[in-house]
Amino acid sequence: MSIEIAPLPYERNALEPYLSAETVELHHGRHLKAHVEAVRALLGEEASAATTLDAVLRTAQGRLYDHAAQAWNGDFYWRMLRPAASRRGEPDGRLAELLKQTFGDLARFKQELTTLAQGVFGAGWIWLVQRPDGGLALVTTANAGNPATGGDRPLLAVSLWEHAYYLDYRQARDRYIDALWNLIDWDFVAGNLR
Repeated sequence: MSIEIAPLPYERNALEPYLSAETVELHHGRHLKAHVEAVRALLGEEASAATTLDAVLRTAQGRLYDHAAQAWNGDFYWRMLRPAASRRGEPDGRLAELLKQTFGDLARFKQELTTLAQGVFGAGWIWLVQRPDGGLALVTTANAGNPATGGDRPLLAVSLWEHAYYLDYRQARDRYIDALWNLIDWDFVAGNLR
């Protein structure tokens, strides 16, 4: 156990042309790294070595929570993405069934997520979550918010922080969301189901 930045499971340029190496470096290499370092500094080295980011996320408050949540969210986001050539195009199995039950079909799920993203003012996250009753829902969190602290189980996360997309898409958040559909690792998403 310790709190440290997880290496990317792919090269920094592997998500091109959808996310540039420069965006990956900025978001993962600088912002995520800064949040992990802030958590370690606020906890101290001994406490950082004896706990997990998940444990800190669920108990912290104030600045420690903000940095822990952003570190957790960012790590989850990067593990959810895969180079387009190495991922399956659409969800299947139980995840596909739950998406169909909740949203009607994959196209409607994508549209609802994109519409929700366009309505978020400022920075935050959109999450596909599994509720305690097993159903799925889309939720937004402002800034560093994380739905796991309220009982929902995160399955998929979309960063709405400008550093996630501004270099590649400027203010076209909808184009960024459209590009992400080419990178989502549906096996990872399905693996988060209860």
